[in-house]
Order: sequence, then C-alpha cells, then structure tokens
Amino acid sequence: MTETSARDRIVRAAAALLAEGGRAAVSTRAVSRAAGVQAPTIYRQFGDLRGLLDAAASYGFAAHLHAQAAREPADDPVDDLRRGWDMHVGFGVANPAFHTLMYGDPRPGARPTAARVAADIFRQLVVRVAEAGRLRVDVDRAAEMVHAASCGVTLTLIQGGDPGLSVATREAVVTAICADSPAAPRRPPTRPAGPPRRRAARGAAAAGRRPHPGRAGAARRVAGPAGGRRPASVTQTRPGGVAVSEGAGNRQVGETAGADRGH
Repeated sequence: MTETSARDRIVRAAAALLAEGGRAAVSTRAVSRAAGVQAPTIYRQFGDLRGLLDAAASYGFAAHLHAQAAREPADDPVDDLRRGWDMHVGFGVANPAFHTLMYGDPRPGARPTAARVAADIFRQLVVRVAEAGRLRVDVDRAAEMVHAASCGVTLTLIQGGDPGLSVATREAVVTAICADSPAAPRRPPTRPAGPPRRRAARGAAAAGRRPHPGRAGAARRVAGPAGGRRPASVTQTRPGGVAVSEGAGNRQVGETAGADRGH
C-alpha cells in the first residue's frame, strides 16, 4: 500500500464516519480501523485530527459539486446566482456535519479548504453578474455578502429554522447587490437651445459665440429704409483739396492726401 492510496482511504473513511455519526464519530482509532492503517499514518498525512476533519469536509463538498457539475449555467446570471445559493444551502442542510466543520468552528486567520472553495464558487457567479452589467456593488463585497448570508441561513436551518427563510434572505441579498437590467452609461446633461430671435443671433450661434447685444440694432441702422441699402459712406473731393465724407448719418471733412499739412 503506497502513501497516496493510504491518504485516499483515510479521507474516504473519515468522510463516511462523519456523514453517518457526525464529528463525534471521527476518531483516530475509528478511522484507522475503517481505513486499514495504523494511527501514525494518519498523523503523518494530516498532522492532527483537525487536518483530517478538514480533508474529510473538503472531500464531501467536492463530491457534492461533482454531482452538480453536469448542470448547464442559466441564461440569466442572476438566476444562476440564485441556483448557487440554493445548492450551497441544500448541501449544508442535507449534510449538517460537513457544513458545521466548514463554518461552525471558525478560527481567526484560518478557513477550511471547503469553505474557500465555496467562496470561490460564489465569486465566479458574482463576476458573471458583473460582466452582464447588473451588479450594484463591487465584486468582492457582493461575493462576501452572498457567502456570509447563505452560511448564516444554513446554520439557522440546521437548528430547525423556518424553511422559507432561505428564499426570503436570498431575494433580499439579490435585490441589494443586483440590478433588474444592465446599467445604462451616464451621459453629460445637455441644455436645449431656444430658437434664435434674430438673424445676428443665429449667425453667432453657428460660429460658437454669443452675439453682442448691440449688433442686431447696428445691423438695422446700416440697412436703412426697407427696399434698399444705403452705402455706408461716400467720399467726394471738393475744390481746394478738401475731402468730404457723407453717409450713414455722419459727415467728416478733412484734407486730401495731396494737400499741404504744415504752415
């Protein structure tokens, strides 16, 4: 008998004793007799009885996962998360000794292997919800909420709690972490522009600037009376070299460029 086969026989024997009689049924002597090995072999393989119990709980949980492996994922990732919750709670209620080993004897800084596997499964389910854009909180927080709540519910049901507690708690957690539909991308708010009041305002809007309040009035003054546009200015040179500029309501008088400027 090799050490590898001995380990497998020990784990199987411990898991069977655990399922039949609970934790109290798993002793070094009982496991040695069921596995056909000497007690020192158990200590060499697992260190102590706690290490053996951890391995037995992991074996039982792995067997349960293997039985569920053939099921296809649900089209809706939130429904798949619900199914993962039900599977986890169902395993614990059907196998209270295994669940109690996984969660009923917590130690700071230490988590049984089966409990870590369960946490990883929940995280994978939550990641799928996040990829669909339907997660309200971050992945790690959501996975911890689901795992912690399902463990507490299972322990309560093992003690004889209301069977409807699982569905009620599950839906409360799902509502807290999941959205009904994918989150829509946020867009910056836009301010609708009103209809331009004047031609000058429309031109300024097209150019991306705000029209000056006086430009529209200036445009009307330059346009003159309806039916025609007066020239902005007319310059005439009168005898003596005097230039006269008239138009648009003003008059300017000055010397021509060729006139003498000094006396």
